[in-house]
Amino acid sequence: MAKSTRNYTIQGVPSELDRDFCAKAKQCNQSLNRVVLDELTGTTVDKPVKCDTSDLVAKWGSDPEFDAIIASQRVVDPEKWR
Repeated sequence: MAKSTRNYTIQGVPSELDRDFCAKAKQCNQSLNRVVLDELTGTTVDKPVKCDTSDLVAKWGSDPEFDAIIASQRVVDPEKWR
């Protein structure tokens, strides 16, 4: 048996919210309708919300200071491992 659905018309959407929804739809290559439904579902139904980390992909850059700190933490002290 198919689930029953309803259609809504929402008025008075703030321009900032519209801009965010449209940007997310474009970024995710989804319809605006799908993005809004996902957002509503994520805030009203006990379902895990997917974390969008796409803004972090391929953003890691070289940082010599950080690399030095990590390297110093990876040094094994032979006195402690006898």
